[in-house]
Amino acid sequence: MASACASAEDALVFYTFGPDETKRLGARLGRCLNPDAVVALSGDLGTGKTCFARGVALGLGLPSSLHITSPSFSLVNEYEGGRIRLYHMDAYRLESLEAFFDAGLEEYFYEGGVAVLEWSDRWPQVLPAGSVRVLLVIEGLSEGGHRLRVEISNPPEGFTI
Repeated sequence: MASACASAEDALVFYTFGPDETKRLGARLGRCLNPDAVVALSGDLGTGKTCFARGVALGLGLPSSLHITSPSFSLVNEYEGGRIRLYHMDAYRLESLEAFFDAGLEEYFYEGGVAVLEWSDRWPQVLPAGSVRVLLVIEGLSEGGHRLRVEISNPPEGFTI
């Protein structure tokens, strides 16, 4: 089960120990999101951004049978069937801010769904005010193994430790 500690500089900090816990934390956040919410995910390659996005999808009420994949090549995947539409975006392959705007990704921030943007730290200036920011960092443990530190800044109302 994900453990939490007190907020650090206006961020809620959680620790997860595996993909299932990371997904459950994402689902917990997803249940609190409203239309036009933007979730900005950042973290190194392989830290669990897509896993967290899968959890957000579950929290939005999308069926667990839905295969949520990273939109690295399509840039955006749209999912329906929950209480709010999900726009899952990935800015990893975009080379510039101009490419981000040319792709029209910012338009999804205002389409009445929930936009989850992976690699949001590449161009944070595109994020609307009020975006939920999620930083994922893998930390090694002294006794071996690792845990995932998940820092959530600007969480939606109703999301607490």
